[in-house]
Amino acid sequence: MKFEINRKTGWCILTALLLSGQSCKDLLKEDVVSNIGNDYINTVKGFEDAVNAAYSTLRYYYGTQQGLTMTEYGTDIYAAGADGGYKGFHFYDTQLNPAVDYLANTWDELYRGINTCNAVIDRAPESAVSEETKKLRVAEVKFLRAHYYFILFQQWGPIDLRLTESVLPSKETSRASEADIYNAIIKDYTEAIADLPNTQSQYGRATKAAAEMGLAKVYLAKAYSGLKEDEDFVKAAQLCENVINNYGFGLLPDFASVFDENNQKNNEIVFAVQYTSDLLTNLTNNTGNVNGGNNLHLFFGMQYDVQAGMQRDILNGRPFKRLRPTTYCLDVVFGERVNDSRYKKTFKDTWLCNKPGTYPTSFDNSKATVTFELGDTTIFIPGYEMPVAQRAAKPYQVLVPSRYDEALFPTLTKFFDTKRPDMTYESGSRDYFVYRLADAYLMLAEAYLGDDRIGDATDAVNMVRERAGFEGRKEAMKITPAQMGFEFLMEERARELAGEQIRWMDLKRWGNLVERVKAHNPQAAANVNTMHLVRPIPQTQIDRSEPGAFPQNQGY
Repeated sequence: MKFEINRKTGWCILTALLLSGQSCKDLLKEDVVSNIGNDYINTVKGFEDAVNAAYSTLRYYYGTQQGLTMTEYGTDIYAAGADGGYKGFHFYDTQLNPAVDYLANTWDELYRGINTCNAVIDRAPESAVSEETKKLRVAEVKFLRAHYYFILFQQWGPIDLRLTESVLPSKETSRASEADIYNAIIKDYTEAIADLPNTQSQYGRATKAAAEMGLAKVYLAKAYSGLKEDEDFVKAAQLCENVINNYGFGLLPDFASVFDENNQKNNEIVFAVQYTSDLLTNLTNNTGNVNGGNNLHLFFGMQYDVQAGMQRDILNGRPFKRLRPTTYCLDVVFGERVNDSRYKKTFKDTWLCNKPGTYPTSFDNSKATVTFELGDTTIFIPGYEMPVAQRAAKPYQVLVPSRYDEALFPTLTKFFDTKRPDMTYESGSRDYFVYRLADAYLMLAEAYLGDDRIGDATDAVNMVRERAGFEGRKEAMKITPAQMGFEFLMEERARELAGEQIRWMDLKRWGNLVERVKAHNPQAAANVNTMHLVRPIPQTQIDRSEPGAFPQNQGY
């Protein structure tokens, strides 16, 4: 059973974040409940509503364009497509500046979520709920508070650390030390792990495994930082081992089945953000995805719908052309396709006619015209430079790498959503997978590698690779310890997790964003530099602080 997460207008006092300075009318738009007093949270219903409201910030960041923009744009594996704004996140040019609304809105939303968590924790002693429920729900919001702070910290560097409820606006802000931020996040996750159950009766609530995986990510990040300690990789490995061994999760036999929209609650999912077909339930807030829902299905699509024999439909999606894979992504990361099924199962390579007729060709100059009946192949992407004579013999257009551009490119299929009511509908109903078991195995391999346990790292990676092999080719997917290295691990994470709102955070954690982008992303190579390891602090935050109290990140 899923649980409903939404916000009430009665939560004005909870979300009147001192850092935002915005009115309740600005903040809260859905499920209006009037005449709720400040003590509502002390009631059984009010306490549950507050906890559920704390989860709602997840829907702002995950499965949305703003979250995707801050996690997949401008990496080594994805570059800009033809359409859309916010390209400063791709190009690292002057378009990426403190005035960008996605920066301000994401900052504010994460702090709203944190303040709701703070309110639940601070007011729990006075709540009318049972001690057992109180302990559980406080553990959940500590998980959420740690999660939100980790996003803020990774994206912006040292930020304001608030661990008690902010009721009234204030200009008293400061940037906490990295040590204090790490300590607060680790403390929250550790306390959440102690009190969270292995499973919850309502699917989508935090569990012990989700908190362990979150804490493992923190230790991995810390292990590359100036505050690294000898035990960071060891602790990350132990937490990943727990997730893998203690809760009954398992890798699905087929990589593609992980993203089957009819099997979203599957055995590989450690923690998911839930979406539904109910538009009101999906809504985030007035600064976020106004259409609600998981809309990642929009952003990875190529312009199939104006090609010969094709028109836009629900099955193939509405192509916003926001992100296209880099040459490095296609030719190197996904270069091996004989044994590894992930290129075939990650990218769409065939389109079938939904608009019969005879048409002139566009991108395929090996023939002048093409004629299609309903259901015929109209576009095929072989993934290599098929010779002209071979293309000419095909009754359809063949899109070869030399003809890829910002509008035509292999399309990521992980987020396709065929359950939308019409072909223009932007809101999607798919859950967003925050943590899945394959990532736990790859994190475990990374932790082992950092601890010089090369054989164990190899075994962990091979679990993911074997699953990804074509039938009859799984054994050939296994690597040896001699092949196991950091470069291989980085590419393996890209193969497995492409598009899943992870890559920018990975490169930030490793500290090699600049190096990787310069080497593999020509659009951004000229501009990216070390200042881009953090985002610009939103100008709104600086303006609502005491003068000089909240300095801008260097270079912006």
